[in-house]
Amino acid sequence: MASQEQLSAIKRAKVLMVGAGGIGCELLKTLALSGFQDIHIIDMDTIEVSNLNRQFLFRQSHVGQSKAKVARDAVLRFRPNISITPYHANVKESRFNVDFFKEFDVVLNGLDNLDARRHVNRLCLAAGIPLVESGTTGFLGQVTVHLKGKTECYECQPKPAPKTYPVCTITSTPSKFVHCIVWAKDLLFAKLFGDKNQENDLNVHSSDTANSSEHSEDVFECRKDEDIERYGRRIYDHVFGHNIEVALSNEETWKNRNKPRPIYSKDVLPEEQTKENGNEEKGCAADDVSAMVSLSLKNPQDIWSLVENSRVFLEALRLFFLKREKDIGNLTFDKDDQLAVEFVTAAANIRASSFGIPLHSLFEAKGIAGNIVHAVATTNAIIAGLIVIEAIKVLQKDNNNYRMTYCLEHPSRKLLLMPVEPYEPNRSCYVCSETPLSLEVNTQRCKLRDFVEKIIKAKLGMNFPLIMQGASILYEVGEDLEEDMVVIYAANLEKALSELPSPVTSGSVLTVEDLQQEFSCSINIKHREEFDEEKEPDGMLLSGWVEAPVDKDNNKTIGNDESTSNALPSMETLDGDKDDEIQETSEVVEAFAGKKRKLSEVSEVTAPDPSGPSSINQNKPEKLDIDDEDDELIISDDWESFTKKKKL
Repeated sequence: MASQEQLSAIKRAKVLMVGAGGIGCELLKTLALSGFQDIHIIDMDTIEVSNLNRQFLFRQSHVGQSKAKVARDAVLRFRPNISITPYHANVKESRFNVDFFKEFDVVLNGLDNLDARRHVNRLCLAAGIPLVESGTTGFLGQVTVHLKGKTECYECQPKPAPKTYPVCTITSTPSKFVHCIVWAKDLLFAKLFGDKNQENDLNVHSSDTANSSEHSEDVFECRKDEDIERYGRRIYDHVFGHNIEVALSNEETWKNRNKPRPIYSKDVLPEEQTKENGNEEKGCAADDVSAMVSLSLKNPQDIWSLVENSRVFLEALRLFFLKREKDIGNLTFDKDDQLAVEFVTAAANIRASSFGIPLHSLFEAKGIAGNIVHAVATTNAIIAGLIVIEAIKVLQKDNNNYRMTYCLEHPSRKLLLMPVEPYEPNRSCYVCSETPLSLEVNTQRCKLRDFVEKIIKAKLGMNFPLIMQGASILYEVGEDLEEDMVVIYAANLEKALSELPSPVTSGSVLTVEDLQQEFSCSINIKHREEFDEEKEPDGMLLSGWVEAPVDKDNNKTIGNDESTSNALPSMETLDGDKDDEIQETSEVVEAFAGKKRKLSEVSEVTAPDPSGPSSINQNKPEKLDIDDEDDELIISDDWESFTKKKKL
């Protein structure tokens, strides 16, 4: 039961929610039922069919409508006397600036991507507003509290990069089904239905066929007056037959590997079977096209044979050209696009068959291709409740009782929720501690455009950057720029760093600001001639995460109060809005009883892997001391023993 003081703080509060998806629906409901009177919601997404299994405020009739607006209307039906203001917009829009954030008492995040989370984190720091972060993935979840100068900010700990695979593995020597999925999704689908001008490793030529008319042209172009069935078979034969034969010609590659077998359509699917492939327009509306429907394949959890995969491949390609021809050239893979999932599943399975890799069902392939950990509504509800608990503490300025709370898949010492004291700010954080970054780059070859796109925007998450060297402005973005300056900055983008009006060379120090975020940092430039194309594809290496050295004997840091390390399955791993993106994390860390520990000392966690479930099994703790005042954060079936533990 809330105290009078808590109720008073709740009723006075003005709360900003960012995200109205999986966590957002639960959070809005919990806020309304807890007595909050003034809630604002920002969400740029519209409702999709795949949202309906867990985002309970939405119904089938709402598909295509704004999440923020529908969520507001749904909650007002059972709490009509509160104020809910929806914004169907991107939180990165200029109107949601620092002054906008200053209007609120607390910001609650339920986002689904790293870029938006970093943006909100910086605005909260600039505005001095407390931020409660959250995320879920399957049965795992976490809630963290971020207060400027008191706890670490969202970016104080480095976030693990998404799992990537070497290009040579994907194109030449796949050994796992996920390699086949990446090939089918990022290479074949993109080549056939995306930008035709993009570089792609599929259109290979062997030395003895490079001059032949059959393989010297781009086989992925549909020839004039070419029958769609023949075109489909030509694509099939090229990628599953000819390209495999080209790969086999390099005998050195297969000395210690099992050789793949070329697969040609005539060997799997005789010509007459193709004519039966699709029952003309059976059950397929223009906006709901499905090769499975056309071929009467009903169960997405069935594993198709090579023949069935071949039929689905050809039928899906045919339907793309017959039903969605206007989209070809602009398509990107979308896990909610049924026809795209069918095509990628079939292509990946045919390639897997060639390389002796076990085949997978469409249901499994969709999970891998879409990086999906199927969401659990209960986890979202638990995390939403924990967000509100921390928000109430923030409103009461109850600094001593803030907790980061991790929701575990398996009980550890009979605990499913693990409350942890927040970390202190990381002195090496370039966001909240203004520690300079360093960049190794070939200043003679790298263009300013590459620096802006790959470093400033992609890695540092700035939207409207201003780049300066000393008093010289090298680049600026803004609506109020004069036309002549726009022309000058556009010209600078095409110049190498060393050729800029104020040359950037080894030893230069650049100051980069984002005026919208009111965030700035310094970057020390170091010239480097060569980079490993596989390991450093950007041709640049950004560093600046200086982790404090650890005394291995007692797990204490040297030069800092506590050891620093990567966070639990990180916030970009734990997704608050849609089916969760999988990122691989190798190390999990906890702070407990005022001391940071690796989670291997305190829990047992199962982490997702793009190639299938894989467990990270941790040892259980020798002893846990739980603060009595945190009882509301713990689920335990041995409650009495924990309530008698010594206080921190």
